[in-house]
Amino acid sequence: MSILDMFKSVDINKEINRCRTTKGSILLDVRTEEEYRYGHISGSRNIPVDKIDNAENLLHDKSAPIFVYCKSGQRSKKAVSKLRKMGYANAESIGGIDEYKGQLQKGRR
Repeated sequence: MSILDMFKSVDINKEINRCRTTKGSILLDVRTEEEYRYGHISGSRNIPVDKIDNAENLLHDKSAPIFVYCKSGQRSKKAVSKLRKMGYANAESIGGIDEYKGQLQKGRR
């Protein structure tokens, strides 16, 4: 992540649309399991940021586009940094669910 990435504004709503139209993409929620159960974006997978080192057990294709979100965007940036170090070159932070305008799904998928 460059210094400019820290100041770049991301619209999670536009990024969700891009994720849904990108072939083979993965929508990844890195909030806690409790936060995920309380409400998440439909179609997302949950790997809490503190367990991101286990991503290889769930995310087998390291070339897949991975769209990562959390509550505010801070944890997603941290998760993307770790994922890239693990070889997931197409991981990117799309911000926080606090800015999401769509309906949330409750419970565990």
